[in-house]
Amino acid sequence: MPIMKGEDVEREGVEEVAKLMLVSARTAPKSGGVDDIQTLLVTGPEKDALATEMEKVAEERKIDGFKRDGKNVRDSHAVVLIGVRGTKKFGLNCGGCGYKDCSEFEVAEKKEGQDFIGPNCVFKVLDMGIALGSAVKMAMDLNVDNRIIYRIGVAAKRLGHLPESSVVMGIPLSAKGKSIYFDRR
Repeated sequence: MPIMKGEDVEREGVEEVAKLMLVSARTAPKSGGVDDIQTLLVTGPEKDALATEMEKVAEERKIDGFKRDGKNVRDSHAVVLIGVRGTKKFGLNCGGCGYKDCSEFEVAEKKEGQDFIGPNCVFKVLDMGIALGSAVKMAMDLNVDNRIIYRIGVAAKRLGHLPESSVVMGIPLSAKGKSIYFDRR
């Protein structure tokens, strides 16, 4: 058997965990059993492009958090993206979207906001939250450091990732001696 560097094996291990996270997101419970979740695994140069886009947003908006989180992405082995087709109605007529019922929501103009598209069905967004929780639990169970980061989703949307999703969140992944996603400056 050849000798394998720990760093190489760890990177491959993180990518395998990321794949299992996509499975966890896919199989997470969905409102009414309707799956409007989208997922994507980003590594290599495409991952670094996410970091670069986050740095651009930091400059444009003068928000240091985008730069800090971009460094986290650059230093990560992989990034999992989870989005939702949130502008689709669920059909409960709950009003959580801000409209009287789902028929009003369905015909409402869907507008591009600063980062995402809205309005969104509260149940679709809840489904995304459950998918995110299932994914990060998988990473936690397999001891891969992670953190759900809103700003990654902003960059992902700007780069055209998960184009059918109205809202996207990102989960960077790493296996280092200490989690790079906490005690950040």
